[in-house]
Amino acid sequence: MKVIICGAGQVGWQIARHLSGEANDVTVIDSNPDLVRRAMDTLDVQGIAGFASYPDVLARAGARDADMVVAATYSDEVNMVVCQVCHSIFDVPRKIARLRAQSYLTAIYSDLYRRDHLPIDVVISPEREVADAALRRLSAPSAFDIENFMDGRAQVLGIRIEEDCPVINTPLRQLTDLFSTLKVIVMGIRRRGRLFAPEAGDQIFAGDECYLAIAREDVSRTLEVFGKTQRKQERVVIIGGGNVGLSVAQALEKSDMRIRAKVIEKNRSIAEVAADALEKTIVLNGDGLDAALLAEANIDRADAVLCVTDDDKTNLLAAVRAKSEGCPMAIALVNDPTLLPLMGPMGIDAHINPRATTVSSILRHIRHGRVKGVYSIGDAEAEVIEAEVLSTSPIAGKAIRDIDFPEGVLIGAILKNGDVVKPTGSLRVEEGDFILIFAVSNDVPEVERLLQVSIDFF
Repeated sequence: MKVIICGAGQVGWQIARHLSGEANDVTVIDSNPDLVRRAMDTLDVQGIAGFASYPDVLARAGARDADMVVAATYSDEVNMVVCQVCHSIFDVPRKIARLRAQSYLTAIYSDLYRRDHLPIDVVISPEREVADAALRRLSAPSAFDIENFMDGRAQVLGIRIEEDCPVINTPLRQLTDLFSTLKVIVMGIRRRGRLFAPEAGDQIFAGDECYLAIAREDVSRTLEVFGKTQRKQERVVIIGGGNVGLSVAQALEKSDMRIRAKVIEKNRSIAEVAADALEKTIVLNGDGLDAALLAEANIDRADAVLCVTDDDKTNLLAAVRAKSEGCPMAIALVNDPTLLPLMGPMGIDAHINPRATTVSSILRHIRHGRVKGVYSIGDAEAEVIEAEVLSTSPIAGKAIRDIDFPEGVLIGAILKNGDVVKPTGSLRVEEGDFILIFAVSNDVPEVERLLQVSIDFF
């Protein structure tokens, strides 16, 4: 498949990394020659320095025979023009655009994105994706990572294993026997910085980060088994009232979670915009690192603090300050993956990675054959893929134990006739089933081959 990626920033580079690693023909365009050079030096891609919306630049990138364009520059308007030019001049079949401004995303204007108006097939909003991720974190406070699959019937949770975990040092095979009625599978374990798919004889140790595939109805019991208590969230302080913070606060006002929020925003004009847009939420103008202002926001009585300013270091420091003032749970928005190892020593409970969230959302739409959902874990270390089993797939009709999966691949759940089923060695995978697969990055192409996605891929 031939793909043009406009914008070689964090999101564009990650998408190029994913697609080029799967033997696609990828060309990256950016107005910054240094970013283009970095992409060409580190990835198997072609690069062009120039303005992505210019027809001659797109022509040089091969738009005449491209299968898809992903417009992920920093400008909404450039992304829109890219899609229009690719449609009107080059007839590119699939066009994806990242749009940040909320005005472009308002439901009443959704008619704008039609083939006879602005021909964008998929609109991605990073702020909305991050706001959704924040709400998921708040719904499962004892997990550092969470994503929904199978239309909400299953969840993938990332949890840290503490010293007091009841099942510590227990082989996974024995866990399955002890809790046979629980629909849960340990799909991935990160230990000493390495993420891998465990085998039945592997044990769980203190300090491990485990990724669990769980049927929705078994989430509470599973967390108890792993020594995690579910705290009800009723009061949340949001530090940062920009697009992300405002989106979270608005979503909380509309949700049935009954969470009361307060927003702290340093910039007065942004705080005033947030105050005008919110109906039930108190907005305070000031520095989220100020202990006196945190006391005014009753941080010691809050159930969680959500730090979502546009600066990673501010978010980390604000999370630490809030916890030192008595808040039991801190969630920080962190763009830079190299800062994530600091979270444990700093006592920060969970993080949101906007880049990974946006990349996952774009991948979900790029892989539009029989792949229904994709979630990128960590710094593109692994993917969780939800896909429908085709009749032509090599795994259709086979028992799980007879499927020749690579070492870094594990099935976490199967949806059969609308019910989530725990995978066992004797369980047969049938046409029409939806399977949830954990795969380390190097094994993703082999997973796609087993799913036979290549037959009607893209």
